[in-house]
This record gives sequence, structure tokens and C-alpha cells, in this order.
Amino acid sequence: MSTMPSDRSPDSTLAFIREGYRFVGSRCDRLGTDVFQTRLLLEPTICLRGREAAELYYDEERFVRRGAMPMRGQRTLTGVGGVQGLDGQAHRVRKAMFMSIMTSAAIRRLGEIFDEQWQARIPVWARNGPVVLYDEVGEILTRTVWAWAGVPLAEADVPRRTAEMHAMIEAPAALGPRHWRGRLGRYRAQRWAGDLIERVRAGAVPAPEGSALAVVAGHRDERGLPLPRRIAAVELLNVLRPTVAVDRYVVFAALALHDHPHWRDRLPGDDAATERFVQEVRRYYPFFPVTAARVRRSFQWRGYTFPQGRRVLLDLYGTNHHPDIWPEPEQFRPERFTGWRDDPFGLIPQGGGDHFTGHRCAGEWITIELMKRAVTNLTGTMDYRVPPQDLALDLGAMPALPPSGLVLDGVRPVDGAHRADGVRPLR
Repeated sequence: MSTMPSDRSPDSTLAFIREGYRFVGSRCDRLGTDVFQTRLLLEPTICLRGREAAELYYDEERFVRRGAMPMRGQRTLTGVGGVQGLDGQAHRVRKAMFMSIMTSAAIRRLGEIFDEQWQARIPVWARNGPVVLYDEVGEILTRTVWAWAGVPLAEADVPRRTAEMHAMIEAPAALGPRHWRGRLGRYRAQRWAGDLIERVRAGAVPAPEGSALAVVAGHRDERGLPLPRRIAAVELLNVLRPTVAVDRYVVFAALALHDHPHWRDRLPGDDAATERFVQEVRRYYPFFPVTAARVRRSFQWRGYTFPQGRRVLLDLYGTNHHPDIWPEPEQFRPERFTGWRDDPFGLIPQGGGDHFTGHRCAGEWITIELMKRAVTNLTGTMDYRVPPQDLALDLGAMPALPPSGLVLDGVRPVDGAHRADGVRPLR
């Protein structure tokens, strides 16, 4: 039995907040390992990265999710009692609810609504001058997923609902006002969603058959009982919020097109190339930094003891940049996905393992579809310029985003494409 490598700081919480996506990987590099122990929020924590670590982490015989995510994350990002914190039969039944709405036809319809919403905004952008892509795509995705999910939405409410989703997404690792905005956004959105669920169940609001609203409102748990109002509200938001969060990936895709302009000529009309490009955006750019679990019962791995109840973090960003999996991981190279076969433990920007039975994100296929549609619109339906602005990504900020939100100018329906030069490394 070996002694697990250790980050010997008394507590690394502030370092984690300061270093963000680099926290786990930098210590793995320094210690020469893919597993080490530290203390976060004063609690002993094991940190992992890499393909073998991911395969271990998604073994449900060894890990549980209950009680793993800190309450500050549950009270902002995921909601208390949501599918992310369930195990066993309760998780399988709840996850099946989500996967039932992820049919090919439903995902295609979501993409079609997204295209309609995007293309309706191009004339508006052309008239109104510079636009912040992050702000615009967030509202496009709000309109899109509300319509797709069968959720009523007045146009006047779009900015408010988008702001609530953004507040929840930005709050878990934040301190001070930004965190409390997330708590307030969660409270308001959850109260609204709970009211809606009750009206649907009472027959006062129609829910289209097969829609996310109808499925969540009518779902019965592993005991055959309807979800309580609060839990149903949490799960409805677990459809809406992550879809709005794809706006960050859309911004990253636009940033990649700006930094690597030769791809603008290669992508139009080539679906396979577009998918490779999207997968590399998902691998390369920072999305969710880590995911958490607890040891179900003590076991040994690589000669190290994992004690029962110990919190374990899997480094998603670090695994997607692990040189043993991805040669030259800091280079943006969509070609690496030529002939690639899905590896559930190697490419894990939205978690790993099995979509249907495990804790891999139910909305991953939605993310890919929306990103492909966004790239097609950026390269095929509109022309634009990227004026000088701050586009550097600070990997210490969680979640990361270019400070400018990526400003576009000179937008018009496509009749050619402008080019931009210059590559900025992540810092």
C-alpha cells in the first residue's frame, strides 16, 4: 500500500477559486501523478484526472453522488434534489425521464427552432450595429428551449429568464454579489417553474404531448409517485438552464473561427468537418471544470486507499487536455477527430460514462446539435467583422468567457466572409 501524493496546503479552497480550471492539472504535473489528495472547504478530497481515472470515477459500484456536490453548487447551479445527486434505482428512473425527450426527431426539431431564431436576428443585428454574441445567443437559446420544451414565454420575459439562467450558471465558484445573484436567480426561477408545474397538473396550462414540460409534470418516481412540486421545478430547470449554457460553447466556436480563420472556408457544406470542429471546441475550451462524487465503500486503486465517504473530484478540463489521450493538447486541431470513435472516458467535457444509465449529461447530444447549427450560421448565413476587443480567456475564472462576450460588427446576410488573423493562447 502506497501513500497517496498530497498537496500539503492546510486548505486549498482559495487556490481552487483563484486557479480555476488549472487547479487539479497543475498539481498533477508538479507531483508527477494523476491522483492526489488535498483539502477543499476544510474537507479531505481526492483529485483525479485522465482516462483511467474517469473510467474508475464512473464505476457506480465504487462511487455515489449523494452529498458530493457542495450546497453552494446545489443552491445555485443544479438545484437541491436534482438528478445529479441521485444514485441507484432512483437515478436510473429519473435519468430515463430526461433521456425519453432526447430522441433524434426531438433534437432535430430543437435545432430547427434554433436556426429560425438565429436567422430572425440577423436583420436586427444588421440594423443595430455592434452586438455582443454572448448576450444575443443566450436570448436566442432561451426562446429556443422554452418553445421546444412546451413552456410558455412572453417576449418581454426573455431578458429576465435569460438573466436568471446566467446567474445560476455563474454562481457556484463565485464569491460575494455574483454568488448571491445566483441564489436569487435560482429562487425566482424555481418558484416560477413550480407554479407552472402545478398549473399544468391542474389542467390550467396545456403541455404539448412529449414535451419536456409534459414529461416532467407527469413523471413518476421509482415508487410510482409524482415528483414533488419543488423537485419537478428543479428538473424542468435542469432541461432549460443547461441548454441556455450552450451559449458559452457558441461563443467559443466563434472565437475558434476568429483565431483559426482558415476553418471558415473548410466548414460550409461539410457536415463531417463541422462535427470535428465542434468536438475540438468542446475538448479545447473550458466548460465545466470538475465533477464530484463520494466513495461508496473503501477500496484500493493503484496502491492507494480510497476511504469510504471520501469526496473525489474528477478533472474534466484536465482530462480533455491530458497528453496521454490528446497529443499536443494545447493546440486547436479539429483534424484529430478524423476517424474518431466515441470514447466515453477520454472526451468528457460534459461528463463520461453511459448517457442512459450513468451520470453523463443527458443534454450532450443537444449541445452538439446546437453547436453545429451555430457554426453553420456563423460560416454560411451571415457575414460579420470582429473588431478589436479583449478576447483572452482567463482560466482562473469559472465559468470562463471572453471579457467582451465577443462583439460582432458589420453583420449582414452572407455574400462572402471576412477574415481575422492572430491567435491568442489561453492563459
